[in-house]
Amino acid sequence: MERVQTGIDGLDNKIDGGYPSGRAILVAGTTGTGKTILGIHFIYQCCLEGKKCRIIATEEIPEDILMQSESIGMPLNKFLENGTLTIDKVYEERTWQTKEMMSFGIQKPDEMQSNILGLLDKVPEKTEILLIDNIGVFTLNMSANEFRAQFDSLIYTLSKRGITTMFVMDSAADDRMGGVASYSVYGIIRTMIKDNPYTGARERFLEILKIRNTTIPLNPFRFDITAKGITLLKKETK
Repeated sequence: MERVQTGIDGLDNKIDGGYPSGRAILVAGTTGTGKTILGIHFIYQCCLEGKKCRIIATEEIPEDILMQSESIGMPLNKFLENGTLTIDKVYEERTWQTKEMMSFGIQKPDEMQSNILGLLDKVPEKTEILLIDNIGVFTLNMSANEFRAQFDSLIYTLSKRGITTMFVMDSAADDRMGGVASYSVYGIIRTMIKDNPYTGARERFLEILKIRNTTIPLNPFRFDITAKGITLLKKETK
C-alpha cells in the first residue's frame, strides 16, 4: 500500500512508512493536546513534496493557522503563494451565516450548519491532501445516526477520488456522537495530556489506536511541542 509521510520525525517508521494513501485518518483529543499541530506537520510535509493540499478551517481564520505554522518552524505562506496550498475559510463563512440568520430572527442557526456533505463542494478536483479541522463543529444538532451517515458518505467520496484526508475532531464532539467516527475512518490517532504521578508534571501523549493494514505500536508515545513542532520522546509509556 502506498504511504504518505506524516511529517513527524520517527513516526513514519512506527506505522509502516506513513499514513495509507487515499484513506481517512481521524485525530481526536481534548483542547491543547496538539491535534492541529499534528495536522500542520502533515500538510507541511505534503506541500514540500509538491502535492496539492487543502485545509478546511472550521474554527480558525487562515491568519491564525499561518501564525501557528510559523511558530513551529513550518511556514505555510510560501505554499499559499505558489498555489500548492489553499485554505478554505469555513470559520468565517459560519460566522457570517450566523449573523445573517440571527438578523432575520432565526433562533437556532446551528441546525442549518450540519451539512457535512456540503464540504465536498469545497474540495477541488485536483486536491490530493485534505485537512479538515475541526469536523466536530458540525455535530451540535445532529444525532449519532445522522452524523455517521453523512461522515461515511464524505469519507467514501473522498477515498474514491484518491484524496488522503485527515480529520481533526475534539473529544467533546466525539463523545457526543458516541465515538461512531472511529468506525468510519481507516486510522485513529488520539492525543492527550496526563499528569505524571512521579514528577507531578503534565505530559502530552500520542496514541495510535488503529490503522488498518498497518503494524502499529501498542503503547502511547510521549511528545513535546517545541519551536520545531512535535518531537517524539524516546521512551514509550507502559
